Amino acid sequence: MADPSSYRPKPGQIPDSPGVYKFRDEHRRVIYVGKAKSLRQRLANYFQDLASLHPRTRTMVTTAASVEWTVVSTEVEALQLEYSWIKEFDPRFNVKYRDDKSYPYLAVTLNEEFPRVQVMRGAKKKGVRYFGPYGHAWAIRETVDLMLRVFPVRTCSAGVLRNHQQKGRPCLLGYIGKCSAPCVGRVTPEEHRELAEEFCDFMAGRTGTYIRRLEKQMTAAADEMEYEKAARLRDDIGALKRALEKNAVVLADATDADLIAVAEDELEAAVQIFHVRGGRVRGLRGWVTDKVEAVDTAGLVEHALQQLYGEEKGDAVPKEVLVPALPEDTGAVSQWLSERRGSNVSLRIPQRGDKKDLMETVQRNAQQALALHKTKRASDLTTRSRALEEIAEALGLDSAPLRIECFDISHLQGEDVVASMVVFEDGLARKSEYRRFQIKGFEGQDDVRSMHEVISRRFKRYLAEKDRTGEWIGEDVPEDAPEDDGKRKRFAYPPQLVVVDGGQPQVAAAQRALDELGIDDVAVCGLAKRLEEVWLPHEDDPVVLPRSSEGLYLLQRVRDTAHDFAIRYQRSKRTKRIRISPLDAVPGLGETRKQALIKHFGSVKRLKQATIEQICEVPGMGRKTAESVVVALAQAAPAAPAVNTATGEIIEENDGGSTT
Repeated sequence: MADPSSYRPKPGQIPDSPGVYKFRDEHRRVIYVGKAKSLRQRLANYFQDLASLHPRTRTMVTTAASVEWTVVSTEVEALQLEYSWIKEFDPRFNVKYRDDKSYPYLAVTLNEEFPRVQVMRGAKKKGVRYFGPYGHAWAIRETVDLMLRVFPVRTCSAGVLRNHQQKGRPCLLGYIGKCSAPCVGRVTPEEHRELAEEFCDFMAGRTGTYIRRLEKQMTAAADEMEYEKAARLRDDIGALKRALEKNAVVLADATDADLIAVAEDELEAAVQIFHVRGGRVRGLRGWVTDKVEAVDTAGLVEHALQQLYGEEKGDAVPKEVLVPALPEDTGAVSQWLSERRGSNVSLRIPQRGDKKDLMETVQRNAQQALALHKTKRASDLTTRSRALEEIAEALGLDSAPLRIECFDISHLQGEDVVASMVVFEDGLARKSEYRRFQIKGFEGQDDVRSMHEVISRRFKRYLAEKDRTGEWIGEDVPEDAPEDDGKRKRFAYPPQLVVVDGGQPQVAAAQRALDELGIDDVAVCGLAKRLEEVWLPHEDDPVVLPRSSEGLYLLQRVRDTAHDFAIRYQRSKRTKRIRISPLDAVPGLGETRKQALIKHFGSVKRLKQATIEQICEVPGMGRKTAESVVVALAQAAPAAPAVNTATGEIIEENDGGSTT
């Protein structure tokens, strides 16, 4: 535990201006990021008598070993820099909201020639219009199915689109009128794009225009006794109204707003957000966080706003943001939101009427989310704690292994030998710490030797990180080594327990690797698949955990996760090796021109049959390159037939497909 007075800056050193500050621990890792209107006044608050500090603040300042700051011009710049640093350094003492699920969005890929409507998850992509998030993917599909009657936009993948372009006939949706079939030229790219933009307008809340237009067309068709057309338009209107009914009107004035509510206790907080567009709830999401820093409701709201809008621009930031409490510097936050939207954004607490009533609904959702999370977590914490205690007792460890790393080897008959490392912290998978290895020290099949190599490489990296941070002084660290930037390093943290997938030989290899490196504070065990026995180094008999043991369940989950991760990596390597194209041997032929050749001819088989003159017709292909392509394809050995591994059936190459 550090004494804050040992690194306290002199009062005259700290500027009395806006800025952002970072606390670092003894290993130079950033553990807290904050912002202030006045750095001098804010930092002085951290160096009071420890007894007067909030317990969480006291823990932070005694964990820290240094503090540094950056001066900025305005409070808005401070807000943006704070968000950027929290995202970059992932400080352990900052509030970080974690999504309780991966939310699906309705996405329209306006960056493609023929925009596609689809369900998307994960990071947002440039040139794609998003609507949502939705609670369930099936809700998106139901809405899209209703709207395709009126806006028959493409929904198929790029591969299906190419396939039907080559066949010259549309898919089933094209035949039943739920796709405008741009693949066969029923509509031009411009007409299809206009359909996609109308779809986006409707989803964005501009619904009345289209329904009124269809009603006029229906009336006109009926007057002209075109009853079939009138009936079709009537059904289209009904489909749009049913799609609208799925999102009931909650605000009568067609408001675009996000409502944010917070439910909290001393340890945790839950945030719920309702996205209202055109007066209707178009999406919702929720976060839960541990209150690792001393923060009130206003502070939680500010953190939520940063996470919610930190990566957004334009219409993704609504005109109105309704919150339960205003951030400390409301003016700076409002200005920051306005800059991200490109126009004025109102940040306020609803006081009366429909908006206040809806905020109460969002608040109830937040309270229920917090209660549900605490119920799940209480059960989960109890189970995980019991599992770690059982493992510690069975293996004779001094304390519960809070960080477990598991290693597995995978290969196919001695080829493409790879290894995986998965990490569990506090009994939970930490996927960001997973690592993959290629076996480089030798060729062929030898699981024991492979395990020794992987363990050696992993812990050599650990010792190198200790060298560089000064935690462990070695002989190979140059005096001018670069200063640590505070980011979490890939192999900087040692586990308390290493688990290997295997029995005595693999365990002995892992222990030998640690002994050779002089590491004596990491326990090793192996879990053999046949009888689920736990093997320890230098022991002739295995440790047998009860079949109902939570400790055994955890070890099995760790082992199975490592096994699956290794197999996926090994299969991806094998697939890349198998899919090597004869075009790869053509000097100077890049990926863009390869794709152009395949797109022009449809497959490698057709390309082999093409003449030099026909190849020269492809944009970007000169005669010399075309000659090289013909020579490379002529010299290439015939490809082995592809086999469907599920049925054993040999798959012959389709003239319309691609073998690259």
